[in-house]
Formats: sequence, structure tokens, C-alpha cells
Amino acid sequence: MHGIPLLRDLVVLVAVAIPVVLLMHRLRLPTIIGFLVSGVAVGPSALGLVRQVENVSVLAEIGVVLLLFSIGLELSLSRVIRMGRLVLMAGALQMTLTVIAVGVVAMIAGEGPRHAAVWGILVALSSTAVVLKLYQERGELDAAHGRVVVAILLFQDLCVVPLMLFLPLLAGDAGGPVTTLTRTLMSIVVVTVLVGAGRWIVPWTLARVASVRVQELFTLSVVGIGLGAAFVTSAFGLSLALGAFLAGLIIAESEYGLQALSDMLPFRDAFTGIFFTSVGMLLDVRYVARHPLMVLGVTLGLLLLKFICGYGAVRFVRRSTRVGIMSGLGLAQIGEFSFVLASSALALSLFDADRYQLFLGSSVLTMVAAPFLVRAADSLSEWYLSRRAAPTMEWSTREARAIGLHKEHVIIVGYGLNGRNLARALRGANIPYVVLEENAQVVRRARMEREDVVFGDGTRAEVLHRVGAERARAIVFAIASLGETRRGVSNARRLNTTAQVIARTRYVKEVEELKQLGANSVVPEEFETSIELFTRVLELYGVRSLEIRRLASELRRDMYSFLRDVGAGPSRTQTSLTRLTAQLEFDDIAIRVGSPATGMTLGELKVRARSGAHLVAVLRAGQAVYAPDDAFVIEEGDRVVLVGDSEALKRAAELFLRQVPATR
Repeated sequence: MHGIPLLRDLVVLVAVAIPVVLLMHRLRLPTIIGFLVSGVAVGPSALGLVRQVENVSVLAEIGVVLLLFSIGLELSLSRVIRMGRLVLMAGALQMTLTVIAVGVVAMIAGEGPRHAAVWGILVALSSTAVVLKLYQERGELDAAHGRVVVAILLFQDLCVVPLMLFLPLLAGDAGGPVTTLTRTLMSIVVVTVLVGAGRWIVPWTLARVASVRVQELFTLSVVGIGLGAAFVTSAFGLSLALGAFLAGLIIAESEYGLQALSDMLPFRDAFTGIFFTSVGMLLDVRYVARHPLMVLGVTLGLLLLKFICGYGAVRFVRRSTRVGIMSGLGLAQIGEFSFVLASSALALSLFDADRYQLFLGSSVLTMVAAPFLVRAADSLSEWYLSRRAAPTMEWSTREARAIGLHKEHVIIVGYGLNGRNLARALRGANIPYVVLEENAQVVRRARMEREDVVFGDGTRAEVLHRVGAERARAIVFAIASLGETRRGVSNARRLNTTAQVIARTRYVKEVEELKQLGANSVVPEEFETSIELFTRVLELYGVRSLEIRRLASELRRDMYSFLRDVGAGPSRTQTSLTRLTAQLEFDDIAIRVGSPATGMTLGELKVRARSGAHLVAVLRAGQAVYAPDDAFVIEEGDRVVLVGDSEALKRAAELFLRQVPATR
């Protein structure tokens, strides 16, 4: 019966969280904020629906273990290695600058060196869960600032392990330096053995489990590995969360990482909810009510310091001012790992109760501010840059002279795969063009390949003006970020009312918005993929190429309305496709001994002319021969695949079952 109070608390927690999370969804705010608000509301210091601090601590510990395990599964060390320089330079600089800046301010405010160092470590981390969710919803993960922020977040997540080991060392030990050194070495040995053994044992174990082909057993094994690693680290006096996080990293790097992650994804939101709700319950509302100005002042100070340090780190790796501003605002909040480290600091007496509550109150407020800062980042960067005299672009006399002569040229914004292919085609056709790219590394690589790429933010009006947007015949936005594409299309149309503005986007639902902003043509990847899919399927069923091309052209002429206007009634193209596919059936006929078609060519059989059905393939000795020509000879043992309506298939079957008159 001891588990009933905890079960009651869970029921209360979920009952309160459901309407609050729904409200956050309506307000278009991250659900994490809803979980934090729910936790504050039901906690002992507010409504008191959950009164026992012990139960709150248990929930917090469970949430930490599960959350860090799921984050470890999503963190790919291979991706970190691929991003290499950006992760190491930007991430390390952001962490170092923040720790130093916050530590200095804390010491000026009267904190001792150890407390100041703890503040610096906690503030240096940002929220991976909040930022990735916001950027994903806004379509900014592939934007220039999105890539930089993700790189820095990856570095921060990797720093959690050494920081967890560093806090006990920072706390010191009553047993003296020998005991401290012994425990530090023990921690390093435990982590090293756990990672080293895990990289061999975990893949071997999961391989044996996967060979049984029982999904439930595989999922249980993955969870068991995470909990087992947490138990091992706790047995040696280390954090439960540390073991769970390491287990997630180990599994993620194995060949079974993708399947393990897919098994855990349905539970990820639940893990996140439990963790952030427990954090909200630990916040003492009464402390915040007694010290509102202090909490608000610390919150604003943390946001400002994190913004400055993030901006400085991004500018150091040679990103534009706009990217620096947007990245700094995106990293300004406190992260979920900071709460984990703060709990450890409290247990190690590096924090007292008041400092802990001050940190919790200000951290929760920074997370609440995060969505508003991310939404305002674009406008704030534009406002700042508009007040500067010079545009953010690299400019040489040679480039200025060359571009100054351009007229009726094409401006390509973005030198990714699409931009490179377009530039290659224009160069082959001797059409003048200018490429704008704001990633300095991409620009350097392009120039090494003898491509004159101009460094600049091609979505800004002054940059477009400098490359002759008013004289351009076409302006093409080959970038992945919807927000940047919106701004670029609007500025391009304002500068040139007659140019063809062409934009790339991911989803069909974004086409109308870009057209309203001034785009003449929008190419959604989602739609072009759907055309390719139906083309391949119709080809498989023997539909004539001319008919397929007609349908594809009709789809494009309809401006994608059959995909965009869901529920608005079928378009003409939809009707054509529906009528076509409704009439299609397929059949395969075995050519048995004595079949009159044996030894005859398809030209002699004239299947299409005599029956109306299409012969799309012949299966021979396990191999498929697609669209065989008229000289193809039917042999015993073949299976012919036919497509058509039911009557046509019936007539075609008779051609292979009874004598066919020879044609001369």
C-alpha cells in the first residue's frame, strides 16, 4: 500500500497537466512551459495538491533518469564528428565565455569562488528540448542560425558527463585531498569501464535479442540497459542520471540505435513531462513572492549575459551579425541539464536552499521567455541591421565591377545542392548570374572550385540591391529556411516588381503564403516528390508516358490545388487520376506446357490491339523483364503480367489459353 500516495500524485499531476498543455498548444507555446506551470500549480508551495516533498523528489529522480536516457539516444556522436570544427569552436567558446562572465558577475555580487563557479556552469547550458522544438515548428533547423545553435547544443550535451564528474571535485571532501583524488579517479574509472564495456557488450546483447524477432523483448532490453547503467553509476556514488545518459549514448552509436530510439519516442514526451513537472513542483512560490525583484533581476541578467556570450561565440566562427543575434537569443534560456546539475549541487552543499530557489525561479522564467525571444529574433536582427550604414557582405572591387555590368542576370540565394546545380546549368548556358551565400566556409570552398560566390545575406534588401536586384531577370531562393525565404521574397519583390521570383520550400501548404509575398513560382519538395511517386507507379502499370506527362502537367497547372485544398472537392486532375486508377486491375498468367502462345513474339500476339490490356512485364526464371519489346519471345514457364480493366484482362487471358491466328 506504500505506492498508493505516489500513484495519487501521478494522477493529480496528469489531470492538471492535460488542460494546461492544451492551453499552451492554443497559445502556440512549447508544452514544456505547460509542464512547468502545472508543476508549480500542484506543488507544495502553491495549491498543495502534492504535499509530500519525498514524493516530489522521487518523481524528479525518475524524470531525470528517463529524460537523460532518451536524450542520450537522440544524441549522435557521429553527427558531432561530422560537424567537427563548428561544434568544438562555437560550443567550447560559448561555454567558456558564459562560465567566466557569470562567475565574475557572481563574485562581484558577493559569492565565493566555488559558488560563482557553480553559477557559471549551470547558466552555460541551454535547453535542447525547448530550442529544437521551437526551431522545428518554425522551420528554422536548416537555417544558418539553426545549424549553429544545434552545433552548440550538441557540445553542451556532451559536456554534461564531465560536469557531473566535476561537481563532486568542486565540492571537496572532509576526508582531505587524498579522499577527493580517490573518488575522482574512481569516477573516471567507472565511466571509462562503463563506456568501454558498453560499446562491446550492448551491440552483442542487442544482436542476440534482435535475432529472436520479438519486439517486446527488444524494447525491454533497451530499457533494461538504461536502468542497469543508472544502477551501476549510483552504486559507485555517482548520479543515476549520468548512467542513464551514458547508456543512451552507447545504444545510439550501435547499429540498433535507430530502432531503440523509435521504441523510446512514444515515451519521450511522457519522460519530458514528468521531469519538467517535477522541476515546477520543487519551485517554492513563496520564495519568489518574497523576492520578486531579485528573481526578475537575475532572470534579466542571465538572459543578457547568455545572449552576449552566444553572440560572441557565433561571430568568432565567422557567421554574420544577423546569425549571431538570432543564435544568441536562441541560446539565452537555461537548459534542462542545468536543473539536473543544480540538484546535484544542492546535495553536495554547493548550493543552499535560498540559492537553489533563486536559480529555479530565474531559470523557469528564462524558459518561459524562450519562445518569445525566438519569435522576436528575426525582427530584432533586422531592426539592428537596418540602423547600420553598411550591409553585411564581403565586397571586393573585382566583384563590384563585375556585378555592376550585369543586366537581365539571375541572382541565386543559397549555394547548397539546389544552388550549385542551378549555377552549373546557367554557366553551361552562358547566362549571367550572381550567387549569394552567408556561410563563410561554403564561400571559401566555392572559390577554391573557381566559383565566384559573394558572401552576404541574400534575404536582406540592401544586399540584394548591391548585386543588382533591380536589374535582375530572375531571383531564385534556394534556401531551406521558410522564415528566411519569406523575408527574401518580400524584399526581392519590393526591389523589383517585374523580375521572376522563384522560391524553394518544403511543404505545399507554404506555397500560397510565398505567392502572396510576391513569388511568381514556388517549388515545394513535398509536391515534386508526390509527382515522382505517382509517375513511378503508373509506369509500373504500363500507363503510356504521354498520359503520365499530361497528368503531371495538369497537376502543375492546377497549382497544386488538389493537394492544398483538402476537403474542397476533387480537382479535374484528381478526377482523372481517380477514374484511371479505379479502372486498373492486374493479373498474371502462367504460360504452361501446350500454351498456344509459346514460341510467339509479342508483336505476333498483339496483346494490346486484340484485348485492350497492357503487358507490363514478363517473369522468367525469377527475373522480371519490364516493358518487353515486340521481338520478345514467350516461353514455357513464363508468367506475363497484365494491366487493364476486368474485360480487357479476360480477353487477354484467352490469347494465352487458346489458339491465336497467325498474322501475316
